[in-house]
Amino acid sequence: MPFDIQISLQKLLTGLIVVIVPLSVVGLYLTSDSDSSLQQTVGAHFKTIAQADSAVASQFISDCLRDLNRVATEPSIVDAITTANHAHRRMSDEASAARIQLIEQRWDTRDGDLLVKEMLSSHASRWLQHQRTVNPLLLKIIVADETGASVAATDKPLHYAQADKEYWQAIHGPGRAEANVTDVRYDERNKSNYVEVGVPVLEEGSGRFIGAVSALVDISSLFSLLNKQQVGRSGRVVLVKDDGTVISAPSVTPDLRLKSEEFPVVHAALNTLEGRQTGYVTAATKDGNRIVGFADTGLKRSYPNLSWVILMSQDEREALAAIRTLGHFAFLMVVLGLLMLTLLLAYFSMHRQKELIAVEVLRSQESARERDRSA
Repeated sequence: MPFDIQISLQKLLTGLIVVIVPLSVVGLYLTSDSDSSLQQTVGAHFKTIAQADSAVASQFISDCLRDLNRVATEPSIVDAITTANHAHRRMSDEASAARIQLIEQRWDTRDGDLLVKEMLSSHASRWLQHQRTVNPLLLKIIVADETGASVAATDKPLHYAQADKEYWQAIHGPGRAEANVTDVRYDERNKSNYVEVGVPVLEEGSGRFIGAVSALVDISSLFSLLNKQQVGRSGRVVLVKDDGTVISAPSVTPDLRLKSEEFPVVHAALNTLEGRQTGYVTAATKDGNRIVGFADTGLKRSYPNLSWVILMSQDEREALAAIRTLGHFAFLMVVLGLLMLTLLLAYFSMHRQKELIAVEVLRSQESARERDRSA
């Protein structure tokens, strides 16, 4: 015979509350704990991405310096510089300076064109032009002797004298640097972002400064590589300076001079040991909180103009969407359980009042019957 199981509504609600409410509360706690754990995991992952991209940026600059140092030690380049230096040394300093000034004045005239043509057709210049063909990142290369006078180039230098250029001032004279890299600039003609890199040419054996090589290096490929990386819909990699100015980001170029909303929090973290070790923060922006992993490229120590920091960030809601959906469900179950408890208490209260009223009525009726019998 089939079993006929009957469960009262009261017992059913009681059972559901006894099971659902505790489990929902525990689930809500576990979900909240998982939210924090997931945030730490995402932050650590973003830190790893930022560190990897930081290494890519550092290696890019190192490769540029390696290529230019190779130019600075090329025999044909050293020979061109040495020959020019011998010519200057046969003159007094005053006569040499006067000659450089005279050529500078005639640089954009017909007389200057003849000198430019002779310089660009030299063996050293042809070698430089070949290097540019082999390495398209080298937009323009100029070689100067120890006086700052141009002796070879891929294209006509804007000025004959190089001694007033930023790179020359950095690598020539007392306390000179091994190399100089400028801030990011924009080349309108080539529609590209570039830096100017300058390295000294040193005499073999003595290490004495005898000249310099400078090159405009296209870094647009580095920016493109960073911008291609995207996590989800809102994730992005941003290259910023240490003042928060965005150098590279999707649909952003250095000339816009935009500021990163996330960077103030990152900057504060970079100034503490704990912040640097953690490697990520949660930053408030106008569009909501973002989880931001960061890494200092370390380039500033050798190249003061390259105070670059890599940020990898994503909208917090998107990054934690999976666990927060479960959290919302657990919260909903807790609310539902409390609502059921409230209904059950209301049911018990109403049922109890009815029972009390019924008992009171019975007592009244019994009392009335007793009085009738007594009469």
